[in-house]
Amino acid sequence: MTKRLLSVENLQVSFATRDGENQAVRGVSFHIDTGETVGIVGESGSGKSVTAKAIMSLITPPGRITAGNIRFRGENLTGLSEKEWRSLRGNRIAMVFQDPMTSLNPVKKIGQQLTEVIRRHRGLNKEAAFAEAAKLLRQVGIQHPEQRLKQYPHEFSGGMRQRVMIAMALSCQPELLIADEPTTALDATIQAQILDLFKELKESSETAIALITHDLGVVAQVCTRVIVMYGGLIMEEGTVEDIFYRPQHPYTQGLLRSIPKRGGGSRERLIPIEGTPPDLLDPPPGCPFMERCPHAFGRCSERPPVVEHAAGHRSMCWLSEGKRNQAAYAEGRISGE
Repeated sequence: MTKRLLSVENLQVSFATRDGENQAVRGVSFHIDTGETVGIVGESGSGKSVTAKAIMSLITPPGRITAGNIRFRGENLTGLSEKEWRSLRGNRIAMVFQDPMTSLNPVKKIGQQLTEVIRRHRGLNKEAAFAEAAKLLRQVGIQHPEQRLKQYPHEFSGGMRQRVMIAMALSCQPELLIADEPTTALDATIQAQILDLFKELKESSETAIALITHDLGVVAQVCTRVIVMYGGLIMEEGTVEDIFYRPQHPYTQGLLRSIPKRGGGSRERLIPIEGTPPDLLDPPPGCPFMERCPHAFGRCSERPPVVEHAAGHRSMCWLSEGKRNQAAYAEGRISGE
């Protein structure tokens, strides 16, 4: 039986700037179940990383959560104190950040940083924690881990530092792992190792993974469901099969057209999405994709409804609403008057 692990309800996050309020996340609702891997995709500035930091209670001034609830196993996290968060963050919910150099202490050896986390949350002694840290480094593809634990972050390449951060996030066997662009700094071979590690986690434990990425190829390899974000909103959500083979929102369709196809060759023509993302200091009242959408029409200036296409597959688009009404009319559920 599927267990609901995380529920995000109408999350809104803003940042006060000199020019006004930047509405980075504007009413996001989704869930993650125990043991599943959910991809959160979209262009830079779509609200993916801000949503992740809000889940981890890492939004600091001038940012603030202005509305919504975040529930973990039914408990509302938005009301927790920092002391309560310290026992939860890094232990039951862990995060791999996009830039490992901002997360690793440059004056502490890698082993000291890894074993501190393991000893604090798992209660192991110094020797057992060191052995566990070496095992974790080996898991993420770092050779000679016993020697590497005695080195400082500056002695590691960017890709190796990222793998250390993944090992640190996995050290406490979290129930939810949030990975923000975890393979961006890695070459193809190491990226494949990390993705295999995520697959292994999914199969061998009940750890759920929220994978934030712009790389749809990564999503196709490891995720079960996909959330497509744009302009601080969710444009579409569904299974990997729904998103890749039955995309409903024009933005999702545009993302898929803009990535290279397997076997496409060097002459393959990619189709970019023309235009730029909306200004979230003054976000549009309607669909945020309207100005870039080839199918936009007058009604798109109003906020579209969320339309359910099939179980778990939904999109926010007036075209989808039109299709739903046409289907209902054909089936006689609504009249043509």
